[in-house]
Amino acid sequence: MDDLYHPRIMELAADIPHVGRVDAPDGAATKVSRVCGSVVTVELGLQDGVVNRIAVHPKACALGQAATGVLAMHAIGATPKEIKDARDALRAMLKGEGPPPVGRFWELRHLEGVRDYPARHASTMLAFDAAVEALDQAQKKVT
Repeated sequence: MDDLYHPRIMELAADIPHVGRVDAPDGAATKVSRVCGSVVTVELGLQDGVVNRIAVHPKACALGQAATGVLAMHAIGATPKEIKDARDALRAMLKGEGPPPVGRFWELRHLEGVRDYPARHASTMLAFDAAVEALDQAQKKVT
């Protein structure tokens, strides 16, 4: 895992599910890395307190795409808290302040090598930051 672009990162970046659009999303957000120009948009829907649909639009580096792939693979059925906790754990892992995320988003651990490259942290966080913003919108819409 010391290699920043090890094979699993490249697999996650290359095989992202749910790329496209969501009809009438409950929440949508786009995040941009000012450092490298990577962009990730997340659209999602909530039903009965869980994500019931998601679409992602990554135009990012391999690290941003890998994180987007992990999000898209496991978001359906996740609660907003699970996604927010994964975002917080990913950020803590990158800053060297915590262990890799666990639970449904455990594959974010493959991004642990990014810790040593602070300039890459923003692009790695894009998908989860966008997802949390979209969830905040969705939860306001539902209530």
